[in-house]
Amino acid sequence: MGLKQLLVAVALCVGAGVAPAQSRHIVVASTTSTEQSGLFGHLLPAFTKATGIEVRVVAVGTGQALDIGRRGDADALLVHDQAAEEKFVADGFGLKRLPVMHNDFVLVGPQRDPAGARGRDIAQALGKVAAARAPFISRGDKSGTHAAELRFWALAGADKSAGYKECGCGMGPALNIASSLDGYVLADRGTWLSFRNRGTLAVLVEGDRRLFNPYGVIVVNPARHPHVKHELAQAFADWLVSPAGQASIASYRIGGEQLFFPHAL
Repeated sequence: MGLKQLLVAVALCVGAGVAPAQSRHIVVASTTSTEQSGLFGHLLPAFTKATGIEVRVVAVGTGQALDIGRRGDADALLVHDQAAEEKFVADGFGLKRLPVMHNDFVLVGPQRDPAGARGRDIAQALGKVAAARAPFISRGDKSGTHAAELRFWALAGADKSAGYKECGCGMGPALNIASSLDGYVLADRGTWLSFRNRGTLAVLVEGDRRLFNPYGVIVVNPARHPHVKHELAQAFADWLVSPAGQASIASYRIGGEQLFFPHAL
């Protein structure tokens, strides 16, 4: 077949609606904690092996991940701000929120604890940090962790302005800044356990029920964004909450400690 005949054949195929098969990959917008904790490095190869679907992760704060979903620039979200996730679905941007897993937040600070924040009450601890005018590093990035931190500061009812510093960064960089300044920071336990540059930092507050940190998965609504690969994204969501996906989440450990706990079983 000559070049002219080949071009005609291709044109006829296009005109007849023949299109290449859908690429077997999806884009998932997720939190920095799932990426920086190493969970995705453990989880996604198992999903791809089971389904043949590749996952390309955009790791940002939860607020930014939800914005990406609103624009239709991701096929699914795995995030951790339940109130914002439920609003995302209610506003028609997502199909359904499925609970996937949980861990908890911890208040990290210098082992010597100059503010006297150590204990089990997060609001009381932040009040002491503010009173001591101690450095507190906020992610300041509209992430799920940032949203939780702001809720806890509101409970504390303290003037935090003296030592409060926003970095506009992910969890890992915020921990690095706290380490360099001997400051305090709210962290998700998963990223803390995988963090190596601890310096003098230690967990000072844990165990408060208000520090509970749930994660959910949402498939972006194809009625709002017809180009999203919602069937492949739904396969991802379904696998995460399946016995296989939940077992994979439970099996991820660092130094013998479990970072995330299945929440769908």
